[in-house]
Amino acid sequence: MNQPPSSSATFDNLNRRQFLQYASLCIGSSIVSACANSNSEKITPSGLDKVTFGTNWLAQAEHGGFYQAIATGIYKNHGLDVTIKMGGPQVPSGTQLLMGGAVDFFMGFGIDAINAVAQSIPKITVAAIFQKDPQCIITHPNTAIKTLADLKGKPIYVSAAANVTYWPLLKAKYGFTDAQKRPYNFNPAPFLADKTSAQQGYITSEPFAVEKQGGIKPIVFLLADYGYPTYATTIETKKELVDKNPDLVTRFVDASIKGWYSYLENPQPGNDLIKKANPEMTDEQLAYSLTKLKEYGIVISDVAEKVGIGAMSEARWKLLFDNMVQSGIAQSNVQYQESFTLRFVNKGVEYYKA
Repeated sequence: MNQPPSSSATFDNLNRRQFLQYASLCIGSSIVSACANSNSEKITPSGLDKVTFGTNWLAQAEHGGFYQAIATGIYKNHGLDVTIKMGGPQVPSGTQLLMGGAVDFFMGFGIDAINAVAQSIPKITVAAIFQKDPQCIITHPNTAIKTLADLKGKPIYVSAAANVTYWPLLKAKYGFTDAQKRPYNFNPAPFLADKTSAQQGYITSEPFAVEKQGGIKPIVFLLADYGYPTYATTIETKKELVDKNPDLVTRFVDASIKGWYSYLENPQPGNDLIKKANPEMTDEQLAYSLTKLKEYGIVISDVAEKVGIGAMSEARWKLLFDNMVQSGIAQSNVQYQESFTLRFVNKGVEYYKA
């Protein structure tokens, strides 16, 4: 299952014990292995640039294009020796890892990027792989709940991260109250036991778990289709790297996007590497997740259909920022434009498929 990324509000010094634990959860361009931090030698004997990329959870289909780019040699063709470091329940936040030098790039999300600007954290988003955040609300079938608005007053299991992401939107737009919240521990059992309740989830994961464990097909509301505009599975890095080595950033972004096109067409190489990194991952879950990524236009929709996977726009970032201000999770004086750059994306579908 996916865990929502932690907010930059938790940013502090990287704990050494956590760092060492995290550094052991990685997969390189050829083998699964323990790995040193990203401050080690940057050029391999073969002349490739060494790059580390941190993900927000254990290996899964939602990370497929990155693993595909390793498995098919796309990264190597762009002069890169990429190591993927998996996230997980005991892994420090992406901002900690990025700013602490444990990774060169990290899988972020739009709201956190704007919050980072407010806290003067010098990171920047260079691509947005998911045009829609997979975050959803799940309800029981055969109830009076037909729309998201019908959940007003009903118990909803949500994580702490919801308080600085989508929950303020639901409060502002649908009149939800904090009294509705129940603590979500990434286990569907409480939800299954209470047919009047709802729970958060990822469109690609939790509905599948509910079907398997509860024997029901839940009703699913994708928040992106109800006015939740944040980008997700973004690629972010330090502003320093963008300034000093834009060629490296260009090659990593281009290769990652090409990896995603390849994965959507033939996911087997990437899936084999995902299962190697995360042996608990099943073929059934991988197939389900990929189907939902396509069905809901998570990766390819809106402007990405024309300018390519990873697309971003100034208008979309402004919409997100305005939404955050209206929901009370951002101040109107934040220079949100500093949270992203369009320099490395929007090159066109033909460019990435060439």
